Amino acid sequence: MADTSKRAAKLAREITKFAQSHGGSAEGQIAYVGQTGARIVLVGADGTWGDLMAPSVDSAKQAAESAGITVREAFDGEMAEKVRTGPYEWSRMAGIQVGGSSVS
Repeated sequence: MADTSKRAAKLAREITKFAQSHGGSAEGQIAYVGQTGARIVLVGADGTWGDLMAPSVDSAKQAAESAGITVREAFDGEMAEKVRTGPYEWSRMAGIQVGGSSVS
């Protein structure tokens, strides 16, 4: 239990740092990914996105609450519309993911 609280506190610090670095705020969505735990997808006010892994959905929720971010039920169209992608993401999505060549 203490380890889970420590991990949640560390995640909260990482979420807070992300938010401060990307426009001063962020919102997130938490997804259960099986025995691995939960994925916290973050979108900063500037449109930058990132993710973190938590050992459980409960620890992810605890971290998000401690960091003071809005957590959405789903990564819906409204949240996706805020994401800003660059050449790296397009290269990864269009090249590697479909078996094509990656743009450098």
